[in-house]
Amino acid sequence: MQNFARQLFRGAPVSAAIAAACTLVFAVMAAQARSLRDVVWDSVGAYLVLWGPEVRGLGAARAFTAGFVHLDLTHLVLNMLLLAVIGTEVERAVSSGPFALAYAAGVLGSSAAVLGFAFITPTAGASGALYALMAVFVAIAYRRHVDPRPAIALIAVNVVYTFIAANVSVWGHAGGLLIGALMAWPLTSPNTRVRWLTAGAALAGAAAAVAVGALPSTQALT
Repeated sequence: MQNFARQLFRGAPVSAAIAAACTLVFAVMAAQARSLRDVVWDSVGAYLVLWGPEVRGLGAARAFTAGFVHLDLTHLVLNMLLLAVIGTEVERAVSSGPFALAYAAGVLGSSAAVLGFAFITPTAGASGALYALMAVFVAIAYRRHVDPRPAIALIAVNVVYTFIAANVSVWGHAGGLLIGALMAWPLTSPNTRVRWLTAGAALAGAAAAVAVGALPSTQALT
């Protein structure tokens, strides 16, 4: 199993680190909750999940930490499988540094959308960032002059799932997909400098959007 994981994440150290972090966070929550289901509220996850009224002061970190929190084992496994398939490919294509910034931008972009349109809805999971990566994956297909339809179909299937499944953050997914679409083409540029600038700008923009989205919680204190 260890060798399989090494092969799966070969050449993608950031993706491997994200998967390890998500798995570790889930293991701690599951141990505290003594369950593999609904692990958030009876564990440290309650302090990490995104929830608008708490996104103030140090609580603003929830906009980022929520991307490493998963509600149950199935939620974790599905997201980590997608990260292993899509995230590793994107990381190898754009290089690890820009990928790390772009992934963080996806997390924050997803959180910003939730704060803007579903402020009082608790939200967690890596899905928003993964939607951003799926958009970038389409751009990679075009850059490589290969058929982009499988990548587009992957997005379509996930969008349909978003609207038919229960307890899925529509706005979180939409925010991730939007920021991914905005940075996809320049992020996959053959120019290293362009990739870094794109990822950095996306991260800065997403952080600014989170700050704006958190204003209701800040104003509630005044």
